[in-house]
Amino acid sequence: MTKRQPPHEVSALPITACSVVTACGVGTRALHEGLLGTEHRLRIPSLFDLDFDTMAGEVSEPLPDLADGLHQYSTRNTRLTLAAIDSPGDGLRDAVNQAVERYGAARTGVVLGTSTSGMYETEQAYRHRQRHGHLPSDYVFERQHAWIALADYVRCELGLKGPRYVISTACSSGSRAIAAAQRLICTGLCDAVLAGGVDSLCRLTLNGFNSLDLVAKDPCTPLDRNRDGISIGEGVGLMLIERPQPEWQHAVHLLGCGESSDAHHMTAPHPEGIGAIIAMQQSFEQAGLKPEMIDYVNLHATGTRQNDAVEMAAMAEVFGPEVQCGGTKGLTGHTLGAAGAVEAAICWMALTQSFLPGTCGLRHVDPAFSRQVITTPRLNTPVNMVMNNSFGFGGNNASMILGRQGD
Repeated sequence: MTKRQPPHEVSALPITACSVVTACGVGTRALHEGLLGTEHRLRIPSLFDLDFDTMAGEVSEPLPDLADGLHQYSTRNTRLTLAAIDSPGDGLRDAVNQAVERYGAARTGVVLGTSTSGMYETEQAYRHRQRHGHLPSDYVFERQHAWIALADYVRCELGLKGPRYVISTACSSGSRAIAAAQRLICTGLCDAVLAGGVDSLCRLTLNGFNSLDLVAKDPCTPLDRNRDGISIGEGVGLMLIERPQPEWQHAVHLLGCGESSDAHHMTAPHPEGIGAIIAMQQSFEQAGLKPEMIDYVNLHATGTRQNDAVEMAAMAEVFGPEVQCGGTKGLTGHTLGAAGAVEAAICWMALTQSFLPGTCGLRHVDPAFSRQVITTPRLNTPVNMVMNNSFGFGGNNASMILGRQGD
């Protein structure tokens, strides 16, 4: 067994496996194919009826059932998670098993982000209660609704015994989970961490955003001069992050993370983007990099007028005019607590597949934006360093930098 790095020393951490589930389908290959096209994958929700018109990034593929011994954890969230764990071609389960063999189950942790957890099942359970006067006999709040149930399920499914917890900071949850995984490894508490985010569609989320007049009727158009709101989505983004090993010098690495909480408003970002600026600057400081070294920034870019404008103002403060950037929520919808992890996986794919994603749905870039917004995918493009931004309600901001090492 190789020597563990000293506690609190932040170093580049290899990402040894990655998997996703989005409206494009199950697995990174399905998402990659979606990113290379120009068509959105949004649809009218089929899981439940709404009294307003909108499109959503609903996962249409059949989801796997949990094993009999873990059925008490069965929710749409955990079934989406299982689909990612076992997605063909991604090898995530095998990679986790190898990490357990390498370090031991007690040295392998789980940190996940979510905003909805098992809310969909809770909604179904209380509708049953309205009709029948009692909750369904198979509904277990602690194993289905509670946030920690998601991490407990993954821990049981994969036989892990290391630290496990769930982070819920709205739209930055998945990114903050990855940052937390970095801390667990760099402080010596873990040698490997399965990190990411999971969120599933539910009535609460869609009705809640609609009550704020933030939901677009048609597919969202982030960064467009005519953008008028978000399209909600669901999905999973999972990454296995490990402490460095000499044989992984050519892998994609997590280089730096930055986090901030500006607490300007319950839902609106700080008008000057102060929290976003701090998060981006911290990620550069931790990675030991400069803005001009970044080849691409995956923007949070939700499609609302205010959020996109504030983020681009923050970008203008941090980056020079040559930086290339874009947003991908027009393809998948805004997956909320999973967004940071799903889009970190998109950055991972940009590095491994040497391409820059376009901004699905974008027709006319808002002329107020002074940075280079990518409209259509750019193939066969050398990519060495990328940044991923996730900015949530309450000023919960997170940025991370991924890059190739040793090439």
